[in-house]
Amino acid sequence: MFRFLMFLLIMPLLAACDGGAPKLNIGAAAPGFSAVRLDGSAVRFPEDFRGKPVVIRFWADWCRYCEGEMQAIDRVYQRRRAQGLQVLAVNAGQDRETVAAFIRKIGVSYPALLDEKSAIARQYGVTGLPTTYFVGADGTIKAKVVGEADEATFDRLAGELLQ
Repeated sequence: MFRFLMFLLIMPLLAACDGGAPKLNIGAAAPGFSAVRLDGSAVRFPEDFRGKPVVIRFWADWCRYCEGEMQAIDRVYQRRRAQGLQVLAVNAGQDRETVAAFIRKIGVSYPALLDEKSAIARQYGVTGLPTTYFVGADGTIKAKVVGEADEATFDRLAGELLQ
């Protein structure tokens, strides 16, 4: 019930508080941001990932599609990380303890980033979860998935990103 209440509180805020944030589409430059990993280390996008393809995944633990999809993304990541694929799981609006518990529960190996005030999500124009951006090595958005997708879709898009 708590997760459902969080959903009711956070989703209207994401939608209503975007303040004219860009609706990022294919071909747009991916906005830069700074965030913190669960281990406390800083991440700067795109600076830390120049010349690398990156999947940026927006999620929350109350999102009923996020768990299975994050595990599917991890399988794709495991197959393609030697080719240079990077994955950043940006949590929208939850605290470190909640994020850490969920990541432990689902057992994914790519980094989870904290976006406790949903500032990054707003910057990316996220209005629903899950939302995933596939960013090319040149820093432009090559593909975008809003809502549920399967492992085959993620694998295909990751493969296209790596070409």
